[in-house]
Amino acid sequence: MRELFDDVYGKPGFTVQESREKSTGTRRKRFYTTVGVSAGEDGHSVTLDEKTIRTPSRNPLVVPSSAIADLMAAEWDAQQEFIDPLSMPVTRLANSVLDAISTEEQIVAVRDDIAKYFGSDLLFYRASHPDALIAREATAWDPVLRWAAEDLGAHFILAEGVMHVSQPEQALAAARGALPGDSWRVATLHMVTTITGSALLALALLHGRLTADEVWAAAFVDEDWNAEKWGLDEEAAARRAARKVDFEGAVAVLRTLGADAA
Repeated sequence: MRELFDDVYGKPGFTVQESREKSTGTRRKRFYTTVGVSAGEDGHSVTLDEKTIRTPSRNPLVVPSSAIADLMAAEWDAQQEFIDPLSMPVTRLANSVLDAISTEEQIVAVRDDIAKYFGSDLLFYRASHPDALIAREATAWDPVLRWAAEDLGAHFILAEGVMHVSQPEQALAAARGALPGDSWRVATLHMVTTITGSALLALALLHGRLTADEVWAAAFVDEDWNAEKWGLDEEAAARRAARKVDFEGAVAVLRTLGADAA
C-alpha cells in the first residue's frame, strides 16, 4: 500500500493543488473489497478490508469527525476497477492537511498564500464593455464587496481591465483577519480560493454570505458570458468540470465542519 499511495497521491508534502497535478500518472487497480469507518481516541478513520489507511507520509488518515470519514469512505467505495484519485477530493484534502498543514507555522503559510489573492482578487477587475457584461459582474460581485466593506471593514478598490491596482493595507489586513485559524478550514478555503481565483468568494462561502451555487456562478461570470457569445470551449469545459469535483468536495467538508456553507 505504501507504493500505491506514492503513485496515486505523489510524494509527501504536496499542497492540495500539487496533489491534483501529481495525480495524473499510471492508474492503479482497486486492491480492496470492503470500505469501512472506524472510530478511535484520536478521531475517525477509513478502513480498506479492515486495515486503516495511511497518508503518503505514513500518518494515520484520522479525521476530526465521522462525517468527513464518511465522505472519504464514499470516495473509496465508489472506485471501480481502477483508482481515480482525481475523483477523491476529500481524501486528497485530508492527506494535505495531515501531511503538510498540521503545525501552526504551516497553517500561517497557507493563510499567507490565501491572503495574496486579496491583492489581486478576481472581483476587483471589471470589464469596460459591453454594458450587459458590466451589469452581470456587478450583480454577482458587488454584494460580496459590500459585505467585505460593511462586515469586515475591508474597503477595496476596483479597476477596469487587467492593469494591477494596489489595495489599501488596511483592507488587506482586515480581510486577512477574517481567515480561519484551524488547519481543516484553512486547507478547504485554500482549495476554494485557487479554484475560483477569489479569496473573497471563498470567505463569503465560509461565512455563509453566498451559497455554494452562487460562489460557483460568480467565479465563472466572464467565462459563461464568452460561452454564450462564442460557444463552448470543450477544453475549458473539461477543466471546469475537474475543478467542480474539487469545489464540491471542499463544500462538503465545510458543511461537516459546521461552517455556514450551503
